[in-house]
Amino acid sequence: MKSRFHLCENAEKLRNFCLSFYAIPLHFIISKCCLNSKEKNSACEEDPYKKDREQLFDFAAKYMNLKNPDILRACKTVPRHKFVPSREADQAYDDCALPIGCGQTISQPSLVAQMIELSELKPGDKVLEVGTGSGYQTALLAELGYGDVFSVEIIPQLYERAKKILNELGYTNVKLKLGDGYYGWPEYAPYDAIVVTAAAEKVPPPLIEQLDEGGILLIPIGPRNRSQTLWKFVKENGKLTRKDVGNVIFVPFVGDGIRND
Repeated sequence: MKSRFHLCENAEKLRNFCLSFYAIPLHFIISKCCLNSKEKNSACEEDPYKKDREQLFDFAAKYMNLKNPDILRACKTVPRHKFVPSREADQAYDDCALPIGCGQTISQPSLVAQMIELSELKPGDKVLEVGTGSGYQTALLAELGYGDVFSVEIIPQLYERAKKILNELGYTNVKLKLGDGYYGWPEYAPYDAIVVTAAAEKVPPPLIEQLDEGGILLIPIGPRNRSQTLWKFVKENGKLTRKDVGNVIFVPFVGDGIRND
């Protein structure tokens, strides 16, 4: 089975397509053609997408300068095709966003891997994901195996679907909540890392409160449906320092929390 990488030809169409809970960077984007249409039926059967998955992340590791071997191992293990509709399975290992319903998409896998690496997780750490979406990033965090994973999703259909898939794949170190991610998940705070997949004009105060000292918060900040900045915040002495990671486009936060802020 052969595969190849190529440049996405129409950046504007791709930009419009990727307005969802998950973002797509505005810089160079890679894609490849999947030539095998079979879907993996169980963990015990041969995985027809294994080679595609490995090639994708070998290439993405060089392009995104990913260095953590545990993250690459997780990326090469988690079956992304399980988190997309069956009609999109052939494209599951393209490095592009794909529709998952409810007007949302699953983010390009290289961006997901980059955000996880930027969170600098260590064994024993506790991470909060704001915006479960398809559940793919949740699964990667769980596969990483560093600690407990907590994830909040506001759209009921996505919450139920992600919960079902994660259970089927056996990720028992994940706790999901249906609710407004603006408020985080205070019952299990503090968190060593918080990864946010929806854009806001500022960091929601509850997330700052729930971030542990020395913890890292990743969040896109900027106007609705336009270029935003992905910021990496570190909590030091109770205050946030920040680093500009790059330009992205995320859909805005939704829910009562952001409306009442």
